[in-house]
Amino acid sequence: MRNLRFSIILVFAGLLFGTSYSVLSAAPDKGGDQAEYYKKWMDEDVLYIITDEEKSIFKNLNTDEERESFIEQFWARRNPDPRSPYNTFKEEHYRRIAYANQHFTSGVSGWRTDRGRVYIMYGKPDQLETHAMGGYYARPTWEGGGSTSTYPFEKWWYRHIDGLGDDIEIEFVDRSMSGEYRMAMNPDEKDALLNVPGAGLTLAEEMGLMDKSDRVAFNPAEMNNPHYPGNYGWRAKDRPFARMEQYFGLQRAPEIKFNDLKAIVTTNITFNTLPFEVRTDYVRLSSEKVLVPITIELNNAELEFKRELDFNRASVNVYGIVTSLTNRIMAEWEDEIVSDFSDEAFEVGKNRRSVYQRIVSLPPGQRYKLDLVLKDIESDSTGTLSVGLNLPKYSDEEKLQTSTVILANSISPAPISVNQLDQFVLGDMKVVPNVRAEYLPGEYLIPYMQIYNMQIDQTSQEPSMEITFIIKKDDKILEEHPSTPQNSQQFFYGLRVVLLGKLTLDTIEPGKYTLEVRIRDNIAKSSISTSTDFAILEQVKEITSANP
Repeated sequence: MRNLRFSIILVFAGLLFGTSYSVLSAAPDKGGDQAEYYKKWMDEDVLYIITDEEKSIFKNLNTDEERESFIEQFWARRNPDPRSPYNTFKEEHYRRIAYANQHFTSGVSGWRTDRGRVYIMYGKPDQLETHAMGGYYARPTWEGGGSTSTYPFEKWWYRHIDGLGDDIEIEFVDRSMSGEYRMAMNPDEKDALLNVPGAGLTLAEEMGLMDKSDRVAFNPAEMNNPHYPGNYGWRAKDRPFARMEQYFGLQRAPEIKFNDLKAIVTTNITFNTLPFEVRTDYVRLSSEKVLVPITIELNNAELEFKRELDFNRASVNVYGIVTSLTNRIMAEWEDEIVSDFSDEAFEVGKNRRSVYQRIVSLPPGQRYKLDLVLKDIESDSTGTLSVGLNLPKYSDEEKLQTSTVILANSISPAPISVNQLDQFVLGDMKVVPNVRAEYLPGEYLIPYMQIYNMQIDQTSQEPSMEITFIIKKDDKILEEHPSTPQNSQQFFYGLRVVLLGKLTLDTIEPGKYTLEVRIRDNIAKSSISTSTDFAILEQVKEITSANP
């Protein structure tokens, strides 16, 4: 789908000879289609342990001889004892796959499940708590105490995982009662009585200090309220952003201890017949990682629709790659944008726009290059774009910092159970950006941003900030709106404040403007401001979000 040509230089050192394996057998059958064999090796056998850089290199090898050499080197680089004729890492890897297929299969092969993936990547947990039948469950203190009835679930605990740290706890829940356990992002996901009034109460709920509507599952902002009666005993690792950081870490391929493979990949793009718009934002995940939401917007009128059953469908393949200044591949993905409209809605739908997003995590304080290639499957029209990414450096020092200001089409609560990092999801909110930052008179300007390193009042255990929204045109102030409960909301998450605004544009004429957000920390006596541009149009625009 990419229509890209890659020039690849591979440097191999000390190749060791070995035999590649398949997922289901100790010796793969190469008698069939060679292309299918190599695709299966990458997409199944080593899916969870191959790095993005290795995957990119392998995809662009030209001969079977190069691929065989790559596979030999792949295992050699992970061999804990290169002098031994046996590669214990390779043997243990295929043993784990066989174990996963034997113990975790449930409608899909065991290696495809969440438990199978974690077991293949990190092995047997140091401690395992199993509730195979669900039922009665006495909550520990950090989950609120009391008792309830649960779906089947398991808790896996690892003493240490390289790259993640110590005391790693992972919970898997079988909400469908089908035997397929999914990784949970919230302790309440296993509560079968969560939505049953008066049943399965926590200790605070039994004493009448709170009710179920106050739980973190329904009101995540309470997690960091020091006066919230349900937060007694909560652990730092259970907070939403800590769980998100752990989830990201669990997706990364394990670190290679014998890293001697180097590659230089160059891309030459000479076509651009499918126009699209791109917006990038920066949101701090930790001092070591920055979330970079990459949002793409397409005009449906530029797409070729094909009628399938009772729908008119357009499909666009997406290929994205983020590289460092030294050509190291930091992120790479392929995806599909699908827009479906019934016959009745087709005339309106084809004049709308489709929005797609991919969120990647990158080290802060560095420059990167983002290359995007989009291809309309029906028309073969292709669009390309290269964008520079200059990530801010976030620190834990006492210096006020912010994310970028994201102007949104809509903001809503994220699903309670998030099994993977979904597009548009930031923490516990779903933020759909207005990629072109274009509005109509009378619409609302909806800014989303995060504020970091604010000081905390030792009495109230909360921050104290003054926030002002300023609308400018050509550096001239047109309107100033101090933050009030009517035009903004603030959510305190311990290490950050999430700020949501809602400003009416009914008194502003069409044109180009700047929104500046000024923030003053009343406790630290420090200030910061950040801004973003937007435009007010005269003509009607339509936006629709297309899920990949």
